[in-house]
Amino acid sequence: MRRTFLISMLACMMTMTGLTGHAQKSIVVLYENDVHCAVDGYAKLAGLRDAIADTAYVALVSNGDYVQGMTVGAISKGQYVVDLMRALPYDAITLGNHEYDYGMERMFQLLRQVPAPIVCANLYDVKLGRTVFAPYVMRRFGDKKIAFVGASTPTSMETEAYAFRDDEGNIIYDLQIEDIPTLVQKAVDEARRAGADYVILDSHLGEEKTNRNSDSHTVVANTTGIDIVLDGHSHAVIVADTVLNKAGKPVVVTQTGTKFANIGKLVISPDGKMTTELIPVEKVTVKDNYVAQLTDSIHAMLESQTSRVICHTEVPLRILDDQGNEAARMGEATAGDIVTDAYRLMTGSDIAVLNSGSIRNELLKTGDLTYGDLLTLLPYDNYIVVTEAKGSTIIKMLEKLVSFLPEPDGQFPQVSGLKFTTRVADHSVSNVQVLNASTQHYEPINPDRTYTISTTKYCVTDGGLHNTLQGCPILLETKKTYSDVFLEYLTERLNGHIGQEYAKPQGRITVIK
Repeated sequence: MRRTFLISMLACMMTMTGLTGHAQKSIVVLYENDVHCAVDGYAKLAGLRDAIADTAYVALVSNGDYVQGMTVGAISKGQYVVDLMRALPYDAITLGNHEYDYGMERMFQLLRQVPAPIVCANLYDVKLGRTVFAPYVMRRFGDKKIAFVGASTPTSMETEAYAFRDDEGNIIYDLQIEDIPTLVQKAVDEARRAGADYVILDSHLGEEKTNRNSDSHTVVANTTGIDIVLDGHSHAVIVADTVLNKAGKPVVVTQTGTKFANIGKLVISPDGKMTTELIPVEKVTVKDNYVAQLTDSIHAMLESQTSRVICHTEVPLRILDDQGNEAARMGEATAGDIVTDAYRLMTGSDIAVLNSGSIRNELLKTGDLTYGDLLTLLPYDNYIVVTEAKGSTIIKMLEKLVSFLPEPDGQFPQVSGLKFTTRVADHSVSNVQVLNASTQHYEPINPDRTYTISTTKYCVTDGGLHNTLQGCPILLETKKTYSDVFLEYLTERLNGHIGQEYAKPQGRITVIK
């Protein structure tokens, strides 16, 4: 009887613990994407992880776009954000397109500091002929193994082209040496052969269709073996979209939004069932004390560096409309008007053009604007240059830049010294006019005349404005960032005061639906 009892107890214990002796607990994967320097969320993310760890295995992953987007990133070139990420026990981190913003050398310098595996199946070093980072990392939770496969949007090779080329323009890093679904499938197959029970795609691919066949839904539809996609890039709030993979099996795609609006929570139960939810960060009450203290110290340093008042404004500088739509990526915006005026007037060029995606955050407040506010508006290391192009080239540039309407596009132009009309139905451009600096009247553009254009170097040589100015000669390199030139305009030309002339768009871009 005693022997029978012991055998029964042993069988029960083996059922509860599994063959490896680990207790059968759920696995919880907490995920974030597109944090864009919203650093206050990290303490809550760490606190939530600690709270869950009492009853379940917990993994923590980041799906890209963390080092850029707000003043805290711009002023430290990502260092302050990495300082916080180092304090969290991430299990896998993948690359967003904005990780390349400060250049590859700076990205490598930052990521070497993070004690977590960087996974990316599609970033290749062309010279060495191999991936820069591991395509996946394997983690064990109890008796289960999870492979986290990374993928980064190849559209970065256009939007951040400078990071992928050497000084002679040769591609030295490539995000699409093969079709993205093919590269992901190779990593998934390798992970399965290595014994992965579950494969999670940590993706910075997004939901928007691209000409590179690389959005998350297309990747799922052309692969097998992925259990779930934790996505990023398009800033969508998705609890669970279902996509059929190549074998017809449903695969969930989920995304948290941006700037820590939510923390994603994937639960894998002991029987393998997967469920996802999004937890609003504002409702998370737990914090990790160490991470919170580190965040406070970063805010204090930031305040000392950015609190200097630059000017006073009577009006907000907008890039969104009243419904929250990305107005600057579909038409003229007040922030675009004043910023491009700065570049034209401070360089003496005929016109100024800037891609709207370079203006990152609107300044809704009126009153005093600080140096930190200006860095929030214009956070990149973009340098102002003056180039030249014939009127016919400028017209072709405009035709290309409006071709995505009515969809928002980060390369849509904001302009100064230039007016034009576009019709959404056929993407035509008409009534193109250039401001005569002597008479202050607009005149029809002359296709055969050469005009000087102030813009960022990114828009001439590094992929901005859809490469429409590529090959145009650089007449002047200011060696000043686009935020510094804007600051000089505010202080030297506007005498520290933004008035009602920038209250509304000034009629430079007319969009006819």
